[in-house]
Amino acid sequence: MARPTLRQLEYLVTVVDTGSFTRAAGQLHVTQPALSHQIRALERTVGGTLLERLPRSVRLTPLGRAVLPHARAAVAEAERLHAAARRTAGLEEGELEVATVYSVSLGILPPVLRTWRHRHPGVRIRLREHPHADRLQEAMTAGRADLAIGPVPPGWEGPIRELGVEEFAIVLPADAPQADRTSGTVALTELADHAWVHYAPGNGLADLLDHVCAQAGFRPRAAVRAEQTSAAPLLAAAGLGPALVPANIVPPHFDGILLRPDPPVRRTLTAYTRTRPDRLTAAFTDLLAQQARVDPDIHWHAFRSSCYGAEDRRSQTADRKPQAADGGLPTGPVCPQEECLMPRTAPSAPRRTA
Repeated sequence: MARPTLRQLEYLVTVVDTGSFTRAAGQLHVTQPALSHQIRALERTVGGTLLERLPRSVRLTPLGRAVLPHARAAVAEAERLHAAARRTAGLEEGELEVATVYSVSLGILPPVLRTWRHRHPGVRIRLREHPHADRLQEAMTAGRADLAIGPVPPGWEGPIRELGVEEFAIVLPADAPQADRTSGTVALTELADHAWVHYAPGNGLADLLDHVCAQAGFRPRAAVRAEQTSAAPLLAAAGLGPALVPANIVPPHFDGILLRPDPPVRRTLTAYTRTRPDRLTAAFTDLLAQQARVDPDIHWHAFRSSCYGAEDRRSQTADRKPQAADGGLPTGPVCPQEECLMPRTAPSAPRRTA
């Protein structure tokens, strides 16, 4: 049985991306008749027309739309194969594709990437950001990245490495009535009548906010919806409404205040791959596990100290919540969307470790 060749799949992807046979032939450094011949051969192999030839462009047929994602994944995997071979041969140059969700690229990755660049200046990092963990997992399944960093991926069969648990905070302006409370917490029900700094539809944190508020018995009204995750704490500090954000995305010198929501909202972050990671991916994952400041206490006390005085800092240290008695992870609300998931109990150990 005839099978598509990698060259044919690469030709199909290039024609679609460039929008014409002429431009694709130039990019691939082949003649247009040779390119057309390979596309026709691919169409015979799959049993139907993949591209509709229009006067000035091309258009995918239904069959073409079904085939294209697999063609892209195959071409991307082949490129990673060649890159892995070069790295294994001892070259000091290369490229690592890292995929993550918006909030992790803000709060977790910057110091890790700085250290990586200092240690491995010849290795480029290509960062691919996604608004939702579902999109992140889909991208990894399709072969669009070497490593994913995000919440626990449900049903994932590849290696998973747990990085830690991050805590979410309620952001309020510095002059909010809750600013002088010593508990450092705020019940979500206290904020039921407020209009919130919400997130744009499709952002996993929008699902999180809706879910935890529903558990508290209300639906949050949106005063404004932020496209950029980084804008949410700034808008909340400006008085537009409370915001629910990962505590680690808030900058150290911040005009607003951070309070722990009651009940608390937390999620486990992981790094995961499709197969056993190669040497370069494993080295980055090791550095990530060493330097990623995911632990909520680290960030929480650092940010609270920038908002309050020394007396408050001492009280925070004294009031730190202990772990669960069994040494497991703290409990918190469960969100049905994985960008905002924190299980009520510690996740079971992954079958394989990156």
